[in-house]
Amino acid sequence: MYATTGLPTSARDIITLIARIGLGAIFIAHGWQKFNEWTIAGTSDSFAQMGVPMADIAAPVATFVELIGGALLILGALTPIVGFLLAANVIGALVIVHLTPTPFVDQGGWELVAALAAGALLIAAAGPGRLSVDRLLFADKKGTGRKRSSASRAVAADA
Repeated sequence: MYATTGLPTSARDIITLIARIGLGAIFIAHGWQKFNEWTIAGTSDSFAQMGVPMADIAAPVATFVELIGGALLILGALTPIVGFLLAANVIGALVIVHLTPTPFVDQGGWELVAALAAGALLIAAAGPGRLSVDRLLFADKKGTGRKRSSASRAVAADA
């Protein structure tokens, strides 16, 4: 299910968990800032000033995608969907606000949102690892990962 990296599976699982926790914590912090410090109304006003389309809708959507998505990412729950939604959220911020000639975040640049999008997409594509809710929910009876169809088992057996 996962690409071979030369590291033992347990090491990959721990590294993936650390990455999920780090990314998830950053998303939660940004969502919490929008919700608690700036408020949804303040975030909406700020989005409107930055030229975000439909700021009244975009502000609560971005806030809750970051808050709830960050928590789900940490848990490794619904990882492909959550990773894609988080990436789409920050790619929107990149295109609308942060696409400047300088990469540096302290100058309004794109480095943070690009790194967050890349990390979320990587976890969405590679999977959350074995230390995840997804693993508990979607593991087959042998604990080998996702359930396979009889056709895919036959192909794997022939290999």
